[in-house]
Amino acid sequence: QVQLVEAGGGLVQAGGSLRLSCAASGGTFSTYTMGWFRQAPGKEREFVGAISWSGGRTDYADSVKGRFTISRDNTKNAVYLQMNSLKPEDTAVYYCAADRRGYATTQTWYDYWGQGTLVTVSS
Repeated sequence: QVQLVEAGGGLVQAGGSLRLSCAASGGTFSTYTMGWFRQAPGKEREFVGAISWSGGRTDYADSVKGRFTISRDNTKNAVYLQMNSLKPEDTAVYYCAADRRGYATTQTWYDYWGQGTLVTVSS
């Protein structure tokens, strides 16, 4: 069973930066597509970005493109989300997830999920 644990959330002022990390254990991390999703208060969970198993392909939601960057280190079984120029509307619980079957940007295809880490951006 794959376990995912996010870290790095917190309170930041608008315009600031945060780096989230997600540590994986179990399974074969280096073969999984990894995704980041978020759920703001009162809203549905939404796609933020994804990175292929090799790191050679990334995709981002339009709302974060140019501000957020996903990276991974397969030697450490970890994936990261660097968030710059944060806005109050980025406030949400951020989840990492693993897709063991292919490359997807829709959450229904993801098999394993972390518990999430809260990011709060103050104005």
